[in-house]
Amino acid sequence: MIETEHLQKKYGDLVAVKDLSFKVESGQIWGLLGPNAAGKTTTMRILTGFLPATSGKAAVAGYDVFEQAEEVKKEIGYLPETVPLYPEMTVEAYLSFVAEIKQVPKTRKKAAIDRAIEISGLAAVRKRLIKNISRGYRQRLGLAQALIHNPKVIILDEPTIGLDPAQIVEIRQLIKSLRGEHTVLLSTHILAEVTQVCDGVVIINEGQLMSAGRLDELTSAYREKDGVYLRLKKIDNEILNLFRQLPGIDGAAQEGEEIRLEWDRNTDRREEVIKFCLDKQLGLLEMRSLALTIEELYLRIVSGGVEQ
Repeated sequence: MIETEHLQKKYGDLVAVKDLSFKVESGQIWGLLGPNAAGKTTTMRILTGFLPATSGKAAVAGYDVFEQAEEVKKEIGYLPETVPLYPEMTVEAYLSFVAEIKQVPKTRKKAAIDRAIEISGLAAVRKRLIKNISRGYRQRLGLAQALIHNPKVIILDEPTIGLDPAQIVEIRQLIKSLRGEHTVLLSTHILAEVTQVCDGVVIINEGQLMSAGRLDELTSAYREKDGVYLRLKKIDNEILNLFRQLPGIDGAAQEGEEIRLEWDRNTDRREEVIKFCLDKQLGLLEMRSLALTIEELYLRIVSGGVEQ
């Protein structure tokens, strides 16, 4: 649904995007991650037709971004980092104005406005002036204008920036509700947001692709060891030594109130560990997978210079 091939954007001698290739499948939500000045916003502006590329290819909803720009704009909704709102308009009047710009047929305009208001949770403020609504509602309105023409693809640049915790939760829930019916690419600096919202990620640094794929596949690919965290009724050196002597266990260490066990990633020792805990009456309270967090994955790829 979204695809780039060897995409490049230069500003004089500065290369903002370099040989960037990735693909986002239909109906999925993917995050676009990278440090400041990594090329995220430039990439989004190219995909939405706001910027021309220097070279390479890009396609959205099956249309070539450069050769079929008008068709692409019909199939894409864009929320920039700074939402383009008109404070003296009411919420409803603004959406009517946007619907006209996006060439929503008159016979469908009212239904399109009602749908965007319902999805975005704006019913309570639809008659109010934009200058009199909260930052959270303004962000919802930005999403509503991106959805007004029911596009197949939605691109969001920092959709929760500047919001309070409650508003962030609301916007995340709204974005998740778009999965399946729409394909979403969102840029964010909040890594926890990716875990909660996204199916996969594209990670770039200095305009260059560092890694791309589904979250579960990436965390598995970059994990050197498999293993588990255990919570027991009691942890001491004697218990740690028991685990270290267990066949197939490569490491056992205490981390806070948990024991971290590691083994070769091509094996699965979980059943043996559970049986061992029961046989030794160690008081097993909890066992969870030793998986990379999105923060660990991001730092390993970007800061560590790992490239895929």
